[in-house]
Amino acid sequence: MAVDKNTPILVLVLACGILAGIVLTGALFPLQVPPVNHAVVSGNPFFLSGQVSIDPATGSITVTAGEQTTRAMENLRAVLEESGLGFGDVVQTRIYLVNMRDWTTVNIIYGSYFTGNYPARLTVQVAGLPKGALIEIEMVAQKR
Repeated sequence: MAVDKNTPILVLVLACGILAGIVLTGALFPLQVPPVNHAVVSGNPFFLSGQVSIDPATGSITVTAGEQTTRAMENLRAVLEESGLGFGDVVQTRIYLVNMRDWTTVNIIYGSYFTGNYPARLTVQVAGLPKGALIEIEMVAQKR
């Protein structure tokens, strides 16, 4: 089968177009944590934005799923306490995991923050999270 003399040029143009799209997308939409409120009150429920394991003192992110779970829960504790609430007021949580193999570790650490009346919960696997995090947790609380 004969190769058209323009085939290599067309392949090069296609490759350059894909590369330019990747570069421009990164320039237009850089990977960063979007501007969000850490919590929003709407009536009685108190909606806490998802928290990853960013250390508020250093801005760094921890490494393992266990460390990230602890840091995310401590970040959520700080937001709850700032609002006069605690984990006993949490009525729903959503946990986003990059790898479901971390579920057991995350579940043990997460569970240690609650006593007795656990909130409703959803855990889902996601393709990726901001800043390369392995876990993100969001909550809904209501003063009990």
